[in-house]
Amino acid sequence: MPEVEITIGGRSFEVACAAGEEDYLIAAAAMLDTEAGALIQQVGRIPDARMLLMAGLMLADRTAGVEDKLRDAEAEAGRLRAELEALQSRPAPDPEKVEVPVIPAHVTETLAELAARAEALADTVEEKAAGS
Repeated sequence: MPEVEITIGGRSFEVACAAGEEDYLIAAAAMLDTEAGALIQQVGRIPDARMLLMAGLMLADRTAGVEDKLRDAEAEAGRLRAELEALQSRPAPDPEKVEVPVIPAHVTETLAELAARAEALADTVEEKAAGS
């Protein structure tokens, strides 16, 4: 069983752990050391047992807060999944009828007449241009 030396609150400790767990132990010790450092800055030097207890409680409090947020997020995700399923299981809405207004016949006739006049003018211009 490997032993790892960790430092918490400026004090070194030899801790045994399962093979392959060294990195996890070092990471956990770093988290505990952060809390112990904050505690030492506030209170000053305190006995090892009290420092470890207080740092552990502070870390546990932080962990409990994160767990509460996670629980809330999971509940919200569950609510959103249920809402999504309800929307997906709903039948498709009936298609809406879209009506496009029809251009009145007199407008179409007037446009056709204007087009015919424009063509006649174009023919006249071409004839005069060709005759010059």
